[in-house]
Amino acid sequence: MDVHFLGWCALAAVIVVLVAVDIFGHIRTPHAPTLREAAWWSLGYTLLGLSFTFVIFFVYGPQYAGEYIAGFLTEKSLSLDNLFVFIIIMASFHVPREYQQKALLSGIVLALVFRLLFILLGAALVERFSWVFFIFGAWLLWTAWSQLGETPSSTDDEEYHENRFVRTVRRVFPVTDGFMGQRFLYRHGGKTYLTPMLLVVFALGSADIMFAFDSIPAIFGLTKEPYLVFAANAFALLGLRQLYFLIGGLLERLVYLNYGLAAILGFIGIKLIFHALHENTLPFINNGQGIHFVPEFGIAFSLTFILTAIAITIAASMWKVRRSAEHIDSSEEKE
Repeated sequence: MDVHFLGWCALAAVIVVLVAVDIFGHIRTPHAPTLREAAWWSLGYTLLGLSFTFVIFFVYGPQYAGEYIAGFLTEKSLSLDNLFVFIIIMASFHVPREYQQKALLSGIVLALVFRLLFILLGAALVERFSWVFFIFGAWLLWTAWSQLGETPSSTDDEEYHENRFVRTVRRVFPVTDGFMGQRFLYRHGGKTYLTPMLLVVFALGSADIMFAFDSIPAIFGLTKEPYLVFAANAFALLGLRQLYFLIGGLLERLVYLNYGLAAILGFIGIKLIFHALHENTLPFINNGQGIHFVPEFGIAFSLTFILTAIAITIAASMWKVRRSAEHIDSSEEKE
């Protein structure tokens, strides 16, 4: 597949236009999107990603169109992993809901830059650092365990409290005590401070790196064309912001969300560790040889697990909310 320089320019132009639409249409006026707005925009981004298949078909032929659509669907499925980690990050930083659009868009743009670097360097570079999967997997397992100790609550009305990441950064750089609107930097008394908003953006972008180590090798197994790999990643990630608000608008009723997130993150952590064992090069583990008797979870199984966990979480939460409402009603009738 010989992609002309203008092909890359055209793809970059589409991405820039989409980001500009988000900035001028949503970010400049801070607001929390309604479920209806988030649903329509999520559908629009999904259809846009799917329609790019026809562009590839007419310009490069059916073979590459098939590779793109397979890659896009794979990335869209794997992007669910990012989505639930984004929810955790937002809750951890207690980001006001009206500021979350800017934080998400900025984090996604940063994630796209990171992913482009990974793609241009190639799958060989990713495989060379396969031991990093052990670290990412362990971190996800720890995060899953932490979720089990969380109590479900809405973050909209909660006061901001520093988390460990902010406290660590504060030891090196001056950080404001809370959010300064949507600013990334705040100057006061002749001194420039970082704001938690900037830290959220870096947390979102850096969190995506660990999923890039998983998703990019997966899509390279479907196509070896960097253009198709980046296009699939771009269209999948750009739709995450609206999908976040579509799901986020239901959080108040998902009283068992923390258990669902723990199951999903725990599964992903185990998946990454198993993959690291398959690709093992560490000399102190099995003499530097891969351990192949542990299972490798395919995309279909992973997506099925995630969808099942979501379905159980929603069903159990709705049952709990309904039972609580019935209990309240019966108590009021007795009074």
